[in-house]
Amino acid sequence: MKKLILLCCSLAVSVSCIQAQSKPFRVAVLAEKDGGVHAPFVAAAKTWLAQPATQQAFTIDYLEDTEPITDAFLAQHALVIQLNYPPYRWTEQAKKAFTTYIEQGKGGWIGFHHATLLGEFDGYPMWPWFSEFMGGIVYKNYIPDFATATVRVEANQHPVMKGVPASFEVAHEEWYTYNRSPRPRVKVLAAVDESSYKPDSKIKMGDHPVIWSNEKMKARNVYIFMGHHPDLFQNQAFTTIFRNAVLWASQTR
Repeated sequence: MKKLILLCCSLAVSVSCIQAQSKPFRVAVLAEKDGGVHAPFVAAAKTWLAQPATQQAFTIDYLEDTEPITDAFLAQHALVIQLNYPPYRWTEQAKKAFTTYIEQGKGGWIGFHHATLLGEFDGYPMWPWFSEFMGGIVYKNYIPDFATATVRVEANQHPVMKGVPASFEVAHEEWYTYNRSPRPRVKVLAAVDESSYKPDSKIKMGDHPVIWSNEKMKARNVYIFMGHHPDLFQNQAFTTIFRNAVLWASQTR
């Protein structure tokens, strides 16, 4: 009888988890209108996102700039995906609303690639709060000729890294460097092994995290550096990380 009760409870929990995961929610995806060199990646991401959106019952609202971002807009969304949109050119209204959203844990956030382009670009000043959000870093350099490299998982128990191999290769990536490692201020989930660069590059920063989460914020958040080429969606490790991140970050703590 005890075994039967335990089995029933287990089944009830499993059903409850499935229902919780399939509860409809909205996702806001921020991607630049023209996209420039990142346009193919953004296009591939939109195509790929259609599948998990159907499977997990979420609706996607695509934004080309930050004009629509207000407290009321964010209140309708469980997750914001910053898909190759830089941390500048944000309206003051959007900055204020997003800061509250993250600091108070009103929803989750996933940032890719361009989200750490922190500094003074295109005549815009750096957004200090976003720099702190990303671990107190400032963009320094990148590998313009690109390099293939091995990424090593450091936090294999984190939900975002579930089912991801201990190491995996990322082909033909830019590999941003920063003025310092964000490690002391964030939870590092994975780092690139700079000794594996093919071809080798002198542009290195030593300790080089590429996936991390700022656990000081109430919002579930994760930054994923990779995001330059559409070929990433043929990389099973990358798509597993992306899918896991959506499911994890869209749930409030």
